[in-house]
Amino acid sequence: MVAQGLTYPCFCSRREVREASAAPHAVPGAYPGTCRNLSADESAARAAEGRPAALRLRASGELVTVVDRVHGPVTRPTDDIVLRRNDGVPAYHVAVVVDDDDAGVEEVVRGDDPLAATPSQPHLLDLLGRRRPHWAHVPLVLGPDGDRLAKRHGAVTLADLAQVGIAPDEVRSRLAVSLGLASAGEVVDGAHLLDRFDPDALPAEPWVIERPWS
Repeated sequence: MVAQGLTYPCFCSRREVREASAAPHAVPGAYPGTCRNLSADESAARAAEGRPAALRLRASGELVTVVDRVHGPVTRPTDDIVLRRNDGVPAYHVAVVVDDDDAGVEEVVRGDDPLAATPSQPHLLDLLGRRRPHWAHVPLVLGPDGDRLAKRHGAVTLADLAQVGIAPDEVRSRLAVSLGLASAGEVVDGAHLLDRFDPDALPAEPWVIERPWS
């Protein structure tokens, strides 16, 4: 458990946090500290209004560095991350770090969209007395609009692609090309990819599909 003095109730809605963090001079995505210094009377008054409180970590703001396998050193100040949502459910950061540690995960591999917030996780692990894993944040596949690839960009499942005449082998080859594991038009199988795969050579930039699977 995190010591009680290191947490505080937060009554802000997601919209309020989003708007405050978008203000001039605010750190993008970071909690702006709206409820950080509420007095006991102010917290009680907000609770009396029927606004359920989330529980946030009172972070020190110290700089924490994560050495990511793909992106190298990433240094960010610790943030007042949510530990428990206002519906009583453990929040994302708590859930993932505790679950990974309980499962014995030694290296966390995931998309790079949460990379900027990752340094808060080793800080939380230290407070919980848990070990730090290693991290590898791989780039996302983006659509032509620059957003992550989604259904609105066209056929994205193997079943969808089969209906437009694109076989799984072609999909595998195109994915291999995006990772530098095959040349354009080369047919590769699992054995080829396993032999060529080097996690330290993964590209750090996203793969943008200008015309998805056309």
